[in-house]
Amino acid sequence: MSTFSHMPNTARQRILSLVQPKGYVTARAVSRAGIHTQELTRLVADEILERVGPGRYRLASAEISEHHGLVLAAAAAPGGVICLLSALALHGIGSQLPAEVWLALERGCRPPKVANLRLRIVRFSGPAFHEGIEVREIERHRVRVYSVAKTIADIFKARNRVGLDIAVEALREAWRDRRFTMADLDRAARACRVERVMRPYLEGVVA
Repeated sequence: MSTFSHMPNTARQRILSLVQPKGYVTARAVSRAGIHTQELTRLVADEILERVGPGRYRLASAEISEHHGLVLAAAAAPGGVICLLSALALHGIGSQLPAEVWLALERGCRPPKVANLRLRIVRFSGPAFHEGIEVREIERHRVRVYSVAKTIADIFKARNRVGLDIAVEALREAWRDRRFTMADLDRAARACRVERVMRPYLEGVVA
C-alpha cells in the first residue's frame, strides 16, 4: 500500500500539487506549506519520490531522458555549468559519449556529492567561468550549459586532458553546421585565453 494512503488526504493532495507544476518539489516548499519534511523521506523510501539534489525531489515515475545525469548534476550544484565533453554531447556535436558528467564550478565552490553519478569537476574563474552560459530545460529542470562556441574553446584549452583530436573534430563539425559565429568563437577564445592555440586550426577549417 502506498505511503500516501497513510498520510492525511490533505497532505497527500498538497504534496502532489506542489510537485506537479514544475515536476519537482523542494523541502523548503513542503515546509512552507505546513507539511513535515519527514514525509519526503518516507515517500523516497517507498519509491514514490526520488531525491535529485539537496532538498529537491521529484516523482520516481517521472520520465527520464538520456541527459538525466545532467539534471542530477544541475540540481546538486545550481551554480555549476555543464561543460567540455558533456556539453558537446548535449549540443549533439562529435561522437563522444562521456561516462561521467563534466561540471564546471567557480573556484572556491564546494563540489557536490550525488549518489550513483560520476562527476568530473573542472575549476574555472573570471571570464572563463561566466562567458557563454546558456540555460536548457531538461526533464522540466533548468540546466546551465556552455554555448557551442564556449565549449569548443574549453575543449582546446583542455586538449591535453580530453585530446586534441576531439577539439579539432568539434570545431570542424560545428563550423560546418553553422553552430556558432566567428564573433562568438573569438569572444570565447579570449575568455579562455586560447586564441593563439586555436588560430592555426581555425584557419585550416575556414579556408
